Amino acid sequence: MALTDAEVLNVIQESCDVPRPEHFTDRGHCCECADHDDMLRSRDLDSLTISDVGNPGWDPVCFVTDQAFFYYFPALARLALDQPQQGQGWYFEQLLFHLTYEDGTNRRMLAAAARYKEAVLLLLRHVRDSRGALVEEYSCKQGLEQALAIWNY
Repeated sequence: MALTDAEVLNVIQESCDVPRPEHFTDRGHCCECADHDDMLRSRDLDSLTISDVGNPGWDPVCFVTDQAFFYYFPALARLALDQPQQGQGWYFEQLLFHLTYEDGTNRRMLAAAARYKEAVLLLLRHVRDSRGALVEEYSCKQGLEQALAIWNY
């Protein structure tokens, strides 16, 4: 029997029970890292929105530490399961970038504990099984297959 979105998100939350970092980026690196860190420090798992992370040209997730990535993964999964937003698109498409960047040397995958990898795979499989029409509409099939191959350790 297939899991519901709520059940998937609950499992992901339990698997990615990561302590909230004091800082989410290397804020001393540059002004952009400091801006992203300030914004992320003002959000939590429930208050993070597509407006915070949905712009590929100003994406704080590109700059977060591995701890911060897995801390926020339950919120990113929630956004990925949301319906596409007018003017924002479907967040899953952008999350795929983070999960497939540099293919088999993806830094998030290499840093992930087994339980985090299982959480990522759960989300990917759930999207594949429950959102086929959106995967086709957003031309994500190849990226989804690539992500499944990378994270299927």
